[in-house]
Amino acid sequence: MTLAPHEQLPDHDHPPDGVPAPCVRRARTTPPWWFALPAMLLFAFVVLVPSARGVYYAFTDWDGLDPHFSFIGLDNFSEMFRDADAKQAIWHTLLIAVSITVVQNAVGLLLALGVNTAIKSRNLLRVFLFAPAVITPIVTAYLWRNLLGPDGAVNSLLGAVGLDAWRQDWLGSPRLALWAVVGVIVWQFAGYSMVIFLAGLQSVPKEVHEAAAIDGAGAVRRFWSVTRPLLAPAFTINLMLSIIGGIKLFDQVYALTGGGPGHATDTLSTLIYKDAFTLGEFGYSIALAVVLTIIVAVVSTGQYAVLSRSERATS
Repeated sequence: MTLAPHEQLPDHDHPPDGVPAPCVRRARTTPPWWFALPAMLLFAFVVLVPSARGVYYAFTDWDGLDPHFSFIGLDNFSEMFRDADAKQAIWHTLLIAVSITVVQNAVGLLLALGVNTAIKSRNLLRVFLFAPAVITPIVTAYLWRNLLGPDGAVNSLLGAVGLDAWRQDWLGSPRLALWAVVGVIVWQFAGYSMVIFLAGLQSVPKEVHEAAAIDGAGAVRRFWSVTRPLLAPAFTINLMLSIIGGIKLFDQVYALTGGGPGHATDTLSTLIYKDAFTLGEFGYSIALAVVLTIIVAVVSTGQYAVLSRSERATS
């Protein structure tokens, strides 16, 4: 076909003026919600339904075996206020959680600052300090139970260096057992906190530190005014993990002391286990578990709100 000099081929990509462009339907970029339906149903069957049924048992006198039980209302919950062991377990749970949160994160931050330097052995130190966190907690607890025993390595070492007065029954003393448990947990997971803080430290631009140093800021001033605000996300993650893990703590306490001596190291988790599987009071133990769940939810939600607000204020 031959075109006249003033004629042009039609442009299909750009329609003439006054002609509306054809409507092009965009491809769907988000998958249909029903792709998640199998996982949601499985989660409901495995988690939500048993949890709801468990809450119902908290209002009964079920012993875990007899299919016949009675609905007793709030009697299990009111029993907690009269149960000295339950109140002591709640106090121990909060004390351990706060102690672990403060000490573990303080030690983890110091370790992170120490290995975030130009020393040649920094990579080896990072591996060495993080290694305890990958060991199963129950294995760590049994290891330290032997080390802290009356004839364990800790007392033997103290005797070898002439500190016999410092030899203690670390796990058998009501005065020391709780703090020995806290020490074991801090020893194991301080390296975990260190890694999170280290990731935050390495994301701080070097130019910011150099500018602060040129302005005459010392090391402490640079950390407090420059590094600390930029570590807000790392603080949020570490504090959340520490406080929730401390409130739910069970493995290490039960393996180290079994909640003893007496009830000196009992937490809500160990008391729930004893009431359910030793005393057969499943209804009461489930009521304790409901209280533990409420404590975790309230503390974690409140902590997250406070930390998020401070994180936004420093960003």
